[in-house]
Amino acid sequence: MDIRFDNKIVVVTGARDGLGRRISERFLERGAKVFCCDLNGDGLEVVAQQGATTKRLDLTDRDKAAAWVAEIEQAAGSAIDVLVNNAGGWAHAKPGPIEDVTDSEWDTVMAINPGAAFGMCRAAVPGMKRAGRGRIVNMSSGAGIAASRTKLHPYTAAKHAVVGLTRQMAAELGEFGVTVNSVAPGFVLSNAFTKADWDRYSPEAQQAHRQGTFMRRIGEPDDIASAVMFLASDYASWITGQVISVDGGR
Repeated sequence: MDIRFDNKIVVVTGARDGLGRRISERFLERGAKVFCCDLNGDGLEVVAQQGATTKRLDLTDRDKAAAWVAEIEQAAGSAIDVLVNNAGGWAHAKPGPIEDVTDSEWDTVMAINPGAAFGMCRAAVPGMKRAGRGRIVNMSSGAGIAASRTKLHPYTAAKHAVVGLTRQMAAELGEFGVTVNSVAPGFVLSNAFTKADWDRYSPEAQQAHRQGTFMRRIGEPDDIASAVMFLASDYASWITGQVISVDGGR
């Protein structure tokens, strides 16, 4: 299966490292014109050196997100072909009982997960509708389809919201030739934070985690990027409203 994106306009959020960086690199390798953003600019230079156009951007400011989308459309002279809403995370939220969750933890995690995806989609969809085509891939999580091992109430609720947004948009946008799907990664060693998290496990706990997957291994960024490539390609032209778990089998 030779998947190409020659001259396609691809936007990836949360691209400075980890999954976002690898997804951006894979699109670049396949000929796309890639536009990336991240709240933290450190690391964006890596994809910029490979040909991406990058921007430091706080996606919780939806006016600025919309302005960025307009800027991309003007520079490209066309609508965005592929939007990958990868930005997210759990910010400063901590595991604990629901009564201990602070307003700040809840509001921040909601803002950077479904809030950021919503803002980008609201800005990009009108162009896709006019063009009669488009692919949107929203990054959810295993925490978006079941209770999470993280025990983070805001994060689990936020990723479920991303899944709900995906399904509702798919129902609306299918008639315009736009597909909307979600990738739900399992545990992936994708950046310094996840690697530090993994290193806190005892050797026995690490082995138990591996044994808890059908594939008996930890995920890698390329595992997730490959799923995104497929959903963004013409091979997935009749797939929409779906959540694909990429977790090695649980």
